[in-house]
Amino acid sequence: MVTKQFARAIAVICAIVTLVACASTTESLYQQIGGEQTIEEITENFVYEIEYDPVILEYFAGSDIERFKQKLSEQLCMVTNGPCEYTGDSMSQVHGGMNITESHFNRTVDLLINAMNKAGVSHRHQNRILAELAPMRKDMLYK
Repeated sequence: MVTKQFARAIAVICAIVTLVACASTTESLYQQIGGEQTIEEITENFVYEIEYDPVILEYFAGSDIERFKQKLSEQLCMVTNGPCEYTGDSMSQVHGGMNITESHFNRTVDLLINAMNKAGVSHRHQNRILAELAPMRKDMLYK
């Protein structure tokens, strides 16, 4: 037989669990992955990944790497609902004339995934970040 005290305790526990679940879902993706520190780590890891990939590195010949890192950080911060605004050029402008193929695009996504893995970003969060970036694909391929 369930006592009133036991029933109240269960109700309180359920309420606490509900509140904790609601509180954790109100955090932005930016906050959930660790904020600025994680964004910077992903960015640094990604540049490292590119540096050691001879095929993708060719696309960055003559690039201002410091500007690239700054704009990538802004973009990652923005798409994860962080407190940033992307101030760079459009993806069409940036990738125009590069004639990026499907294969090279997919390879670059793999490098970004490696960078996120090294930064300790969970696969669930990686999928959410990639889903935010995915609409930009059409502005990068065969331009």
